[in-house]
Amino acid sequence: MATNKQVSYGEASIRVLKGLEPVRQRPGMYTRTDSPLHCIQEVIDNAADEALAGFGKRLALTLHADGSASVEDDGRGIPFGLHPDEQVPVIEIVYTQLHAGGKFDKGGQGAYSFSGGLHGVGVSVTNALAKRLQVTTYREGQVASIAFAQGEVIEKLALRKQQAGDRRQGTTVRVWPEPKYFDSVDLSRADLTHLLRSKAVLMPGVTVTLNVEKAGRAEVETQSWLYKGGLTDYLMQTLAADPIVPLFDGEQYATGAESDDVAEGEGAAWAVAFTEEGAPLRESYVNLIPTVAGGTHESGLKDGLFGAVKNFIDLHGLLPKGVKLMPDDVFSRASFVLSAKVLDPQFQGQIKERLNSRDALRLVSNFVKPPLELWLNQHVEHGKKLAELVIRQAQTRQRAAQKVEKRKGSGVAVLPGKLTDCESRDLSLNELFLVEGDSAGGSAKMGRDKETQAILPLRGKVLNAWEVERDRIFANNEIHDIAVAVGVDPHGAEGEVDFSGLRYGKVCILSDADVDGSHIQVLLLTLFYRHFPQLIARGHVHVARPPLYRVDAPARGRKPAAKLYALDEGELTAILDKLRKEGCREGAWTISRFKGLGEMSAEQLWETTLNPETRRLLPVTFGALDAAATTASLTRLMGKGEAAARRELMELNADAVEIDV
Repeated sequence: MATNKQVSYGEASIRVLKGLEPVRQRPGMYTRTDSPLHCIQEVIDNAADEALAGFGKRLALTLHADGSASVEDDGRGIPFGLHPDEQVPVIEIVYTQLHAGGKFDKGGQGAYSFSGGLHGVGVSVTNALAKRLQVTTYREGQVASIAFAQGEVIEKLALRKQQAGDRRQGTTVRVWPEPKYFDSVDLSRADLTHLLRSKAVLMPGVTVTLNVEKAGRAEVETQSWLYKGGLTDYLMQTLAADPIVPLFDGEQYATGAESDDVAEGEGAAWAVAFTEEGAPLRESYVNLIPTVAGGTHESGLKDGLFGAVKNFIDLHGLLPKGVKLMPDDVFSRASFVLSAKVLDPQFQGQIKERLNSRDALRLVSNFVKPPLELWLNQHVEHGKKLAELVIRQAQTRQRAAQKVEKRKGSGVAVLPGKLTDCESRDLSLNELFLVEGDSAGGSAKMGRDKETQAILPLRGKVLNAWEVERDRIFANNEIHDIAVAVGVDPHGAEGEVDFSGLRYGKVCILSDADVDGSHIQVLLLTLFYRHFPQLIARGHVHVARPPLYRVDAPARGRKPAAKLYALDEGELTAILDKLRKEGCREGAWTISRFKGLGEMSAEQLWETTLNPETRRLLPVTFGALDAAATTASLTRLMGKGEAAARRELMELNADAVEIDV
């Protein structure tokens, strides 16, 4: 769009953001802006790092009535002398400069061997987004205090000696968040409680306290946590369901002799529970920092658990044929609390939600796998119970992966292209004929009543669906087309079935009158009984009975020449007897045997099989046998592993069988 306004672009157009100005310009790049929770967490993490380093046994968070929050610890206190290079008080540098802190030096002389801080922007971001932040540190018999606003010093460092008898040591930081940087300045009590409780869990022997002041009231609401049982007690208290085997817990830290890639003190503590139901509980931490998005340490736990369980299953030969285990089969039902110690943690993003350190995967996996493998083989019954759960998960996953959905277009099932549909939408009138073969389908299309009769030709013999899983049924094109055309999904004998998509009041099986046609008829009836039983129960399934013979009778007396149709040998005999009685000379008639529906003309097919006035259509119903007996009979007839039972059946009933050659 054209504009008359002149915009100059030169050297002066380039702006350099200094100090904490980048944070105030783009706070979302450094912290969450839905609430100041992460800013307060940065202060809590600094206090926790003191305890992690072995200094201090107390951490307290106070939510003040004026909207501010303060964090107090009894650690070493922040140094307040001049920095040797910057010639500025260290306590000022920590809160006013990005990428400044005591956690970069990870050598033996470093102030923090293990800490959550790495990027050096944490508490300085808190200061940048605070209306006011004041720090008081107790160190070496002195008390140092300094105050900031919007990240700038407003009260310079002041020093005084501690009073006689005052042996306090540590740091107190009070923060007033600036509302304009956040969607809301309210801190979630639930999130804070979870955060503080987890710190207590991960630091056995450290007392963590939450104090909440109430406006206009003198009393303070207080909660404290001191865990001595560590991760195991915490996991047991928070599990949604009982574990199927005892908890697997432990901890291991490197002594320095394991590998050049592993530093002394690196390792992990863990507690793992396997449950059959309920939402899994999963919490992981790196140097006490909660990693809510997981990371490589969780991947290491997953790898270690999978390796140990798979080796146990392989050793005892428990894996069924055709089942392949994957790590998620073990991990999907695992609840855990994992606390890793990593010397130089690499996090994704400034808010440290995910650990990216590559070595953490191998570190945790190598420490978790051997003790779990040993435990499983020492407690074989527990191991087998866990193996059963894992194998069930694998089987469920494989079935889900094989599940075949209806082919859809624009959100609705696409009707099969070979379906010739009817014009009516009245279920009481509509009929679908499942016709054996394309040739017969062609005759049926020409001979049908276009208003109410639809034709779906089937190519060859339909799949024996007796032992096919319902989720795999749509893998067969013919069965897929039948289900889509009918408008009802596969279902069981019990439960609710959605019949709102049903498109036809009658589904008619139309196959040749010979042995092959009977076989196709049985295969389709097996399909409906196994996967669409409620269609049968509601009376929608029928079998059409086309004739096997045609008798061309000459004129006899007053009766003209006629074409007579017989379903089978019995009806043929009856027709011939009737012709004789009517005075027809022996042999004057002509008998034709249909090789299939495809030999019939459209007119003959209409007259014998499609015309509601002259056809013979048998409804399919459940017989006198109960469901269990019917299922047992069909299993013997259609089951793949029932060859011996079928052979016995044929041997017992061979004399009653007529062979159609």
